[in-house]
Order: sequence, then structure tokens, then C-alpha cells
Amino acid sequence: MPKFDYFVIFAEMRTGSNFLESNLSQFEELALHGEAFNPHFIGRPNRKQICGITRDQRDADPARLLDRLMAADDRLPGFRYFHDHEPRILDRMLADPRCGKVVLTRNPLESYVSVKLAKKTKQWMLTDMADAKTATVTFDLAEFEAHLDRLQAFQMRILHGCQVAGQAPFYINHADINDVSVLNGLAEFLGARTRIEALERALKPQNPAPLQEKVANFDQMMADLSRLDTFDLNRTPQFEPRRAPAVPSYFASARVPLMFLPINGGPVERICAWMAALEDEPGADALLSGFNQKTLRQWRRDHPGHRSFAVLRHPVARAHDVFCRRILATGDAAYGRLRKQLRRRYDLPVPEGAVGHDWDATRHAAAFDVFLRFVAGNLSGQTEIRVDSGWATQAAVLQGMQDVALPDRLIREETLEEELSALARAVGVEAGAPPPPDDPSPIPLRAIYSEQLEDRVRRIYQKDYQTFGFTDWR
Repeated sequence: MPKFDYFVIFAEMRTGSNFLESNLSQFEELALHGEAFNPHFIGRPNRKQICGITRDQRDADPARLLDRLMAADDRLPGFRYFHDHEPRILDRMLADPRCGKVVLTRNPLESYVSVKLAKKTKQWMLTDMADAKTATVTFDLAEFEAHLDRLQAFQMRILHGCQVAGQAPFYINHADINDVSVLNGLAEFLGARTRIEALERALKPQNPAPLQEKVANFDQMMADLSRLDTFDLNRTPQFEPRRAPAVPSYFASARVPLMFLPINGGPVERICAWMAALEDEPGADALLSGFNQKTLRQWRRDHPGHRSFAVLRHPVARAHDVFCRRILATGDAAYGRLRKQLRRRYDLPVPEGAVGHDWDATRHAAAFDVFLRFVAGNLSGQTEIRVDSGWATQAAVLQGMQDVALPDRLIREETLEEELSALARAVGVEAGAPPPPDDPSPIPLRAIYSEQLEDRVRRIYQKDYQTFGFTDWR
């Protein structure tokens, strides 16, 4: 027997409920009906009826719609319910053990700012960053307190109703709706047996920038809220997808107990050349790669006392290197389609073919700036294009490794020679210096670097700057 006859998503405006519903619709056992009890429409704007029940019929008898939903088909029906929706149905849902309850929450300050931005821009949904509208809003303490009171009162009513009925709702935060494993867990809670492999990405986060960039009177807002410590005002919202451990990309020595966990966009070729030189017979086959988890475990067993390491690169240098190697260079067929997309969709000012002798620092800086704008939106989940490992945050790449092989040592590129030498001695071998770096750029980074560029990259890669303590690139 199914666990529930229907389910409700308790949420509020700008909490990600549309995105959550669109992803739950991927489960074949679930039937989603939008905001079925919104007083201004039924289900969705411009919709006339749900399961044969019109808005007038629902308003006359809201229980009639609920009963019709449960009788409509074999799928489990569900809908979203906000604090100002049809009040006559709320007590029935809270008391009903056959009603599955999902509670979607978000930082109240973020939802407050998001509502104000949506009202100002008239944009309530986004399907691609190219269509995004930007604006700033003014924080009003009295308005926010009223918003907070409404949210808290509604949450307390839900909590109390579930406690009285002895029921446990499924709580999900705005930050978790991007996690496929959490959505599959929610489906399990609702009784669905199918699972999804990826998110439905038609809807994009609309305003992923930090609050400082969205609130005109940010300093005044901080002063007004100084008595509160629950909002984490300086946090940058994170929409970057979690990364799986890229085990096949790991490199290990056949003889020396040393393994390199590469972070794409870093000095991977230099490290591999250095490791190959550690072998008695260095050459193309000196390093092992293409691991799976089984062969990785075998290598570890065969190399007692093994050490693993990764190399961090400054975000400015890393972004510029990836731009030059993957976007400007035309020899990499894997990135050719992306280059075309960036030129067509995001107005990347690069020629169709390779750059010529007229490519100067001014044109290079302008193109790099457009690329960085794309990366900012891409990491925030505002594009259809996957987040490439070359410009994913280094923190996300390392987090993806943690279930399989976290590095023993994190080495910074600026101290590469001395730290590699120390690492080699730790595993009992003597090593020379790594080969000198190669620069794939037609224009060196130092020719376009500025404080404005540093600030731009810092905003995009704030997570890496905070996690690893990067200072300005020099």
C-alpha cells in the first residue's frame, strides 16, 4: 500500500519551489499540479482547471479539488502551498497522516531580497543567463520584519500541526534542491521507486550574486540587522554542482609510491613530466593512469607508504590559462563547439579561426572579460552548458575527491619546486626540478592584469579565495 494519498510542498515565494517541482516531475510516479490552492489562479497562471475542477468550483469547496486530485490517476498527486493560499484546506492537510509533507525553506533575507528584485525587474523565472535582468533594491527594516514574521508564523503552524498529529515532514533547504541524491531521497520518502540521474535545468537561478551586489544600502542593512546573527550576510550563494571523483584522471608512478591528483586548469603537464623523470626508465609509459576504484585500491596495496598530492593554482592564472588553452586555441576539437556557443550566444569577441597578428592586449582583455562573465553565470547554474572541470572551483574539485582519495599534501604552484623536492625525499627518492612552465597565451597575463581583473575573479571564485587564502596575483 502506498505511504501517502497525496503530498504538499510547503514553501514561499522565491524559495526555489518552481525548480523543485520541475525536478520532482521527472519521477514517473509523481504528478505535480503547481499552486493548486493559490487564491489568484488555479495551478498556474492562465490555467482554467485541474482535473476538471475550475477555480470557482474550488473556491466554493476546496476539499472537492483535493478529493478529485487523489482520484485522478494512479500517480501520487502533489502541489505547492504558501502561507496565503486557501486557509480552509490547511488543517485537513496537517492532520491527515495520508498527506506527505515536504517543507522547503530558504534564508529569509535571501528570499526577501529575491522577491523585491523579481517585482522590480518583472522577471520571475529564468531559462538562460543571456536573458537575465539585473537591478538593485533597497532594504527596509520594517518591511523585512513583517516578511520574517509571516514566514515564522507559517513555519510554526506547520511544525505544531505535525507535532500534534505525530508526523514527521521532509525538510529540504534551498541549497539542497541542486543535489540529485537529496531529491532521490525525497522521492523515496514519498514512496517513488524510480530515480533520476541529473537535474532538469530548464529553470536557472536568477540572482546568484552575493547580497552586497543586490542591496543598494547594504551597509545600512547590516547595521539594521546587527542584533541578528543568523543570516550569514557575506556568504556567496553556491549553485555549483558537486563533482564526482575523477579517478581515471589520476596519475601514479609504477615504481615510486607517489600519486598525483590533478586539478584541471593547473600545471598538470609539468607535474606528469616531473613524475615520469623519477622512474628508472622514464618515458611515455612511466606513469599509470586510467584507474578505476578497484585498480586504485590495488595500486595502494602494492605501494605501502604511498603519498598523494594536488597542486593549487591562483584563480586568476588558472582562469586565464584555461581561456587561452581551451577557448582561444582552435586545435582542441573537444572545445570547438563550446567556442562556437560562446561566440554566438554570449558575444565572445574572438575570430572564428585562430587569432592573428592583430590580436593585441586590448582585444585579449575584452575577450577574457566576456569569458569570465560566462564562467560566473555558468558556476551559478544560469546556463545550459555543463560546468567544465577546467573552471570549476578548486574547492569543488577537491571535495569531489574526498570519497575516494583526498591528497595528503596540497602544493601551491608558486612554491612548486621546493615542495616537490620535499615530497620526493619523503618517499625516498631524489628528484630534479620540474620542467619550466609553458605559456599558451598570445598575450601574457601580466599585460592585462589589473586590480579590476583581480576583483572580478575574486567575486567569481570567492569560495577558493576564502578556502585557500589566496591573495592578489602578482
